Amino acid sequence: MKKGKGFVKNLGSIIIIAMFIGIIAGVMMGENASIFRPVGDLFVQLIKMVVIPLVAVSIIGGAASLGNGKSAGKIGIFTFAYYLGTTVIAVILGLIAGEIFKPGSGISLESINAMFSNEYVDKGSLPTFWETLLGIVPANPIKALVEGNILQILFFSLFLGFGISSLQEDKKVFLTKFLDALTDALVFIILRIMYIAPIGVFALMADATGTFGFSILTLVLKLFVVYVVVLIIHTFGVYSLAIKLFSKVSPIKFFQKIYKVQAVALSTASSMATLAINMETCEEELGVSKETTSFVLPLGATINMDGNAIYYALAACFFAQLFGIQLGIQEYLAIIITATIGSIGQAGVPGPSLLVVAVLLAANIPVIGLPLLFGVDRLFDMLRTAVNVTGDASCAIIVDKFRNR
Repeated sequence: MKKGKGFVKNLGSIIIIAMFIGIIAGVMMGENASIFRPVGDLFVQLIKMVVIPLVAVSIIGGAASLGNGKSAGKIGIFTFAYYLGTTVIAVILGLIAGEIFKPGSGISLESINAMFSNEYVDKGSLPTFWETLLGIVPANPIKALVEGNILQILFFSLFLGFGISSLQEDKKVFLTKFLDALTDALVFIILRIMYIAPIGVFALMADATGTFGFSILTLVLKLFVVYVVVLIIHTFGVYSLAIKLFSKVSPIKFFQKIYKVQAVALSTASSMATLAINMETCEEELGVSKETTSFVLPLGATINMDGNAIYYALAACFFAQLFGIQLGIQEYLAIIITATIGSIGQAGVPGPSLLVVAVLLAANIPVIGLPLLFGVDRLFDMLRTAVNVTGDASCAIIVDKFRNR
């Protein structure tokens, strides 16, 4: 993965400059900035082209490598526990901030009544336990690959990887080397695609800024500010503390290296699109083993959604306050459980999250006001994705320490 390394080191700075130029262009051009959308879509499409095979090959190779040691089960359990634990903390932080700062208070219902819609009322049901389990296990793994069903791909890839780890040494070594070489080839492709990242990021930011404008954002400005504050606390507080306590990497070094990953996530609003650059950064600049990154990061890009969890919690508080609904212990527990479970398995791609519907319904909060948030969801999505990928990387360096014990 060392080819293109020099460019990758400077990528974050170049992307940040492109982002600001894109924002300026979007503000100046308004809705006319949509002419750049095809360029941005092409950039994201090129990355998506490689992401599915990269996830499958990485997970198979990572599981095969981890399966060699006695600590494989412990590493898997620790990875899931870390992702689940930080998600619960994220939801609780969102609820606390929502109750302290009350982002939904002071907004006149009459002024936004025209934006209300019943479109999402019947879209918030969560699948049952058995429906979820059956949805994870693929009846046809090839079909799951073709359709891009990430959870099913993960499930099959993990089992195949552990199956390879049980083979005789010569067969295992042959397949592991093949998977490593294939992973390197896929990462090579993505890193070459990243050469046009500044152009793609400029186009995405110009289109996003020009399209949603700032008129709707002013209505939810308080929610947006509170959201940013909670994201900062979770990113630089929770993750920093975990890294300080459980890894060999200093939090300062971690954030110095991870900023380029955050910049790509911020602009693409996709954990999957950021996967290759996250793997590159963790391996080359944070010293995480390839076996760990191949297992932890693709898994995190699918099930670790702390930024989304914070969004669900704050959205619930926002609409409860908007409609004058008093939340009690039962409603808080419903939000915590639904937001935590719902955020796991969220597709790592951009777009309005309909799981917020399930969270609102679980707490008996009206969903008719959702268009108010979905109108500026892209902006929220960009921010929460940057937090999600940071959490993935923090888990990777922590797991790698335990793996090497």
